[in-house]
Amino acid sequence: MVDYRKLKELVKLMAENDLSELDLRDQEETVVIKRAVGGAHPPQVFHAPAPAAPAAAAAPAAAPADGGGAAPDDEEGLVPITSPMVGTYYAAPDPESPPFVSTGSKVNDESVVCVVEAMKVFSEIKAGVSGTIEKVLVKNAEAVEYGQKLYLVRPD
Repeated sequence: MVDYRKLKELVKLMAENDLSELDLRDQEETVVIKRAVGGAHPPQVFHAPAPAAPAAAAAPAAAPADGGGAAPDDEEGLVPITSPMVGTYYAAPDPESPPFVSTGSKVNDESVVCVVEAMKVFSEIKAGVSGTIEKVLVKNAEAVEYGQKLYLVRPD
């Protein structure tokens, strides 16, 4: 269970010490908090139980129907962009805006490809790879799991 008082105190300590990232891990849980330098944006909080992370990553792979039903041959040479957290996937920054990327879009390591929302915290997800989006594997406003494939990219 998330201890909100503990998270609030950690965010306060980050602000007081002008930290941009805090990563705490123990046998029971992992907490990663990131914020923009100078505090221009609210902190982003990623919270996951440490022992459960490998099991959660295996669950999406066992359900290929959710991933668009792509045959393994279709994915050869493609690099997946995965969700770093459990939450709700959004293809655009707001309902009136176009999607960050779509099939055929060129991306680089720093390109924002989507937003994942968890507990009212919206986290921008970056591509982490340079190339062309070959497949979008999730639908807007769909729940996603930790490690779930969101996109397939043909690297440059």
